[in-house]
Amino acid sequence: MRTFAVSALREPPFPARRHDATDQVAQESTDWALGHGLITNGHRLRRLRRADAAGLAGRACPEGPVDRLRLLTDLVSWLFVVDDACDEDGLGDAPTRLAPTVAALLDVLDRHGEPAGGPAAAGPLGEALADLCRRVRAAGTPAALLRFVSEVREYLLALLWEAANREHGRVPELAEYVQMRRHTGAVRPSFTLTELASGGQPGAADRAAPALVTLDLLAADLVCWCNDVFSYGKEAAAQPDGHNLVAVIAAGSTGGDESSALRAAADRFNDALAAYLATETALLATGDDSLRPAVTARRNWIRATYDWSLRAARYA
Repeated sequence: MRTFAVSALREPPFPARRHDATDQVAQESTDWALGHGLITNGHRLRRLRRADAAGLAGRACPEGPVDRLRLLTDLVSWLFVVDDACDEDGLGDAPTRLAPTVAALLDVLDRHGEPAGGPAAAGPLGEALADLCRRVRAAGTPAALLRFVSEVREYLLALLWEAANREHGRVPELAEYVQMRRHTGAVRPSFTLTELASGGQPGAADRAAPALVTLDLLAADLVCWCNDVFSYGKEAAAQPDGHNLVAVIAAGSTGGDESSALRAAADRFNDALAAYLATETALLATGDDSLRPAVTARRNWIRATYDWSLRAARYA
């Protein structure tokens, strides 16, 4: 699948960079996951190492304080653990199975990571999420914490949508999938922590500007669709699932032609990349330097996802 992805996807025309502390942070983040009980020695530890959360975060955040890179890496590690629990360990097979975990994690978010029984009730996932919330609070502004909490909440609720689809063997329609994939991909909380690491976040007025809203949607789509194309081969071979752009396109076409669906998914990525570049150019032409950190975070994530996908053993 990598061969197809490399040949069919347009390479993002942004610099490929990697934080100098990536290798250091990789071990520290693994120790963090072990310390919170997210994983234990064995299969889950090997699976998390193969995911290379630090390799992805270090490319998405190629500069900035090491502790901010650690925060981003720990979030990515936490997301990988949750996704693997849902996709491979059966937690996300039905909403009735997933709902108690989601409810406990939502309680952690409602408390903004503060104790009072929430994290303990949610187990290791809740304890680790509470730690992330407290570190976001310490590193940024109240607005950054509120954004992060809201975006993780959207991710958790979207997982219930996936679980309902799996329970009924349902493949969503394309427009529905495109919308929900922005949330199941947990791209927005990742953008937020990347902006936090860069030391600059747009104010409320800038964030609500139509041009930045459009750029944000395009960047989220590009990150998720790149992931879908690179991961489709592994997902289709191991346990076919309807939550992939290629699978959704194939299910919606006559005969479910996989080859045509792959090409159509790649075309959607390439068209979105062209639209992103045009939108970014227009946004930067306004001369508003306060938007540059947000733009940089998004272009870094687009490039990072492409480069990480080429190398990560997760999709091998």
